Amino acid sequence: MAVTHVPALAPSADPGGFEDAVADLLMDYMMNKKRSICTVKGRIRLHLQPVFGGQPLSAITTVAVRAYSVARQTEGGSNATVNRELITLKRMLSLAVQADKIPKRPYIPLLKEQNARRGFFEPAQFERVLAHLPEHARGVASFAYITGWRTPSEILPLEWRQVDMAAGEVRLDPGTTKNGDGRVFPMTRELRQVLERQQTIAETLRRERDVIVRHVFCYAVGDRAGRQVTQNEYWHSWCLARAAADCPDRIPHDFRRTAVRNLVRTGVPERVAMQLTGHKTRAVFERYNITSPNDLREAALKLDTYSGVTA
Repeated sequence: MAVTHVPALAPSADPGGFEDAVADLLMDYMMNKKRSICTVKGRIRLHLQPVFGGQPLSAITTVAVRAYSVARQTEGGSNATVNRELITLKRMLSLAVQADKIPKRPYIPLLKEQNARRGFFEPAQFERVLAHLPEHARGVASFAYITGWRTPSEILPLEWRQVDMAAGEVRLDPGTTKNGDGRVFPMTRELRQVLERQQTIAETLRRERDVIVRHVFCYAVGDRAGRQVTQNEYWHSWCLARAAADCPDRIPHDFRRTAVRNLVRTGVPERVAMQLTGHKTRAVFERYNITSPNDLREAALKLDTYSGVTA
């Protein structure tokens, strides 16, 4: 979970010291307007600082990094979590090399990750979860199911200025996505219905409460009516709904895998599907392009049909 409001660490007098490298890293994050800066501060404060703090960067050797990884695993840190910490450390050292504070960066071995999620939604599962979500969360989930866009950073902040109902397009501005590229998703029939429902909510609030709604996905009732749905509130609603729908392991990010799978299964070329969902590399796209038991059964049926024809 992201750690917020963590104060930046002050640079040390030693230009080749750990604290100075932390300051350079945070400056790099601020310069590039990376939204994950709070998460990185938390990793440093909770894990990297207690081990490497107060030391010269020359003390961060491959042997020291291996010892750190083993210690974190012993504490219960998953390989994926430890890798995120090691990647932070690697970036710090790379910046130090660029600034001529150390001659070279030590080799930092990453751990093998075997916990990549493979979850996705079958239509019936999605409908069950949707039925248990409150009104302000249903549109968010439906939008994610269709587009595969990221819920916290791309869907919840979506504004009406980015929706062109006449042209039938939803746009993400350059610099607001994970890879920095802009994106356009043409409206399908179902996506237009989702946005029309949200438009009705916005128009009702404007007419009855004189509230100008800026964000597409907002609260419809109560004191927060018209305000953007928050990530914490959506997650709370999601956890309750998935439990009630008997889908306890499903997370909002599973919609991303689901959309990729649905696009490919309906015959959309992979290059086009990657543009729609915002996948920049084929390796990641392929990891999301998941095969289900139903896919295998359909393949068997097609094979039966082909065998019958050839016979």
